[in-house]
Amino acid sequence: MENHFDTSKLIRVSLHEVENQLELSLRQAFESLQPKLRPPFSLEIPEPQEYLELNKAIVYGVLCEPSSSKTHIKHLHALVTDGYAFFTSLLIGIVVELYVKLVDSAKIQLICVTKEMIDVSSVGIEDLLVSLLRRIGSGDYGDQNVWLCSELVSLFLEKWDCLLEDMPLVLTSALYSFLRLLADHYRVLGVAKLENVKRLEIKLCVKMFREQFHLGLKIGRDLILLLQDLSHVSEFREIWNDLVSSHCSDIYQLKTSSRYFLLRITPEMETQLRFLLGNVKLGSHKRHQMWFLKKFLLGPEKETLLIDIVRFVCCVIHPTNEIIRSEIMPRWAIIGWLLELCRQNHHIERSVKLALFYDWLFFNERMDNIMNVEPAALLMVWSIPQYPHITHSLLEFVLHLVETYEITSRDIIVRGLTSAFREIERKGVIRSLDIFLTNPALAPDLKKKLANLLSCHHEKVPVNLHQLSVPSKQTFLSSEANLKECSTKIFDTPDQKLDNSVENPAKHEIPG
Repeated sequence: MENHFDTSKLIRVSLHEVENQLELSLRQAFESLQPKLRPPFSLEIPEPQEYLELNKAIVYGVLCEPSSSKTHIKHLHALVTDGYAFFTSLLIGIVVELYVKLVDSAKIQLICVTKEMIDVSSVGIEDLLVSLLRRIGSGDYGDQNVWLCSELVSLFLEKWDCLLEDMPLVLTSALYSFLRLLADHYRVLGVAKLENVKRLEIKLCVKMFREQFHLGLKIGRDLILLLQDLSHVSEFREIWNDLVSSHCSDIYQLKTSSRYFLLRITPEMETQLRFLLGNVKLGSHKRHQMWFLKKFLLGPEKETLLIDIVRFVCCVIHPTNEIIRSEIMPRWAIIGWLLELCRQNHHIERSVKLALFYDWLFFNERMDNIMNVEPAALLMVWSIPQYPHITHSLLEFVLHLVETYEITSRDIIVRGLTSAFREIERKGVIRSLDIFLTNPALAPDLKKKLANLLSCHHEKVPVNLHQLSVPSKQTFLSSEANLKECSTKIFDTPDQKLDNSVENPAKHEIPG
């Protein structure tokens, strides 16, 4: 019997692997329609079903027969009746489902046919470009990944005018992706093949800021987060200074759309994170975490992914009320685990904490989603009974940001942090802020700083976190006993096992 391994020209598969249905349908269409794929082409308009099959056959032919790809593309141009919508949707499916298995020649052809689709402004081309951007792995400096990064940044430069005219927002997605990748690339020393990629990334990003600054602003407040990691790079120093002096306060008020956080998460990673946070119960989560760790996070260079995962979990994965009420692994628990993974790298640890608290700094209850700040709040609360040092570390970090993060915007940050703390109490994410303000497990100086922060903003007086006394312990006693009764160990040494007896400190639900 002929096996799949011998017949597929599109992907690499193991001998016993189950056939992928998308690849199978493309291959079968190509094999069954071979006579119609060679000139002279029929002038008859195909029936709807035959049209779909011809599109599948042409996709397979373009990717698997480089020497005949121009003929296949001419056939497509003569055939198309839907603005290339179905053809492009097939390419998107290949990028999402099959990219990691594609043979090298098919990857090269994929970039070529993508350029062709840009030239004809195909329906769905923006989604195809975004899907390709998601395929550039963070912390991956292998030849294949560096090649893809180089090809895509070159594509955006080469097709700049066309993209700007027809689909300008995809340039904003490219800017987000390459600013984030560039920061990683500058942390790596001694990788010669990255030098040309970095030059191209700088060229594209600087071009965006100099020529289409308004498109860059559409990223929102995370644009500042991206740029601050590049402020030491000479080409970005002036841009950074201009942004800080003229636009920072305005940009901080612009919430970043969730679509940007997807750009640095591969489809496979997204699937696993959604599965972890939507199906896996506390107590049976360990093997899933370990699989995720081995699949996506092994190696010191992969630690940079933790920043993107935390932003994704906070700002994209918002559980339903049914999940919140269940025993399914909560977001705060997985973020606690991710923080544990980067304890040895202080730079990454600080960046992960900033990713966790970033929306707190500029929180506006009228615009921002409470679910973006919920994970950090619950992680601090649930760490108190058995791991108060985690609560202390997180609270100390976020309060320190008031004094050190973007001094010129201190009033905005004080207002944002205060609004976030008040809103998590008002919405029932936690029962009372007294769990921080009167907790004997937390250092007195830290409680004073928090009390001062909340009082100073409320009374509209200058910020000095070292003043003011702390409320009495009496209000805390009943809630402390209740919290200890149903608390969890975030990390058991050495296997980092989470207890499955967790409930939310307050059974909050997503507000309607």
